[in-house]
Amino acid sequence: MAKVAIGKKVPDFRAASTGGEFRLKDAAGGKLVLYFYPKDNTSGCTKEGEAFRDLSAEFRKAKVTLLGVSPDSLASHEKFKAKYRFPFELIADPEHELCALFDVWKEKSMYGRKYMGVERSTFLLDGAGVLRGEWRKVKVPGHADEVLAAARAL
Repeated sequence: MAKVAIGKKVPDFRAASTGGEFRLKDAAGGKLVLYFYPKDNTSGCTKEGEAFRDLSAEFRKAKVTLLGVSPDSLASHEKFKAKYRFPFELIADPEHELCALFDVWKEKSMYGRKYMGVERSTFLLDGAGVLRGEWRKVKVPGHADEVLAAARAL
């Protein structure tokens, strides 16, 4: 499958989420933010989720659906979502299919050890499913505000 690109329609996909099966075509007509993060219950991923949670009412006002995506299981996502009271769904991508589509499954390095993992990234789609914004190698502070501003400008 081809990778996504700014200005191009994102291919329809289906994925298991904490709210049941999600299909991209079901989000048609509204804006969509997909934020990819490495792992549930880690400090950076928790801070990022909390930032999106704290702005979730503003995203709703802007007619944006928020979805978090990581390779963790649905069971892990359910606990993570409940613990931090996330008012949005989390997509489980254990086979890295969405990660591959959005090209966020990358070789990473920690303490000299190389491994594969999710590169923290966020994508903004318009109501027609066209990719309008992408943020790669995200640094958490201020990121959710930046995404919200871009979504409002669409």
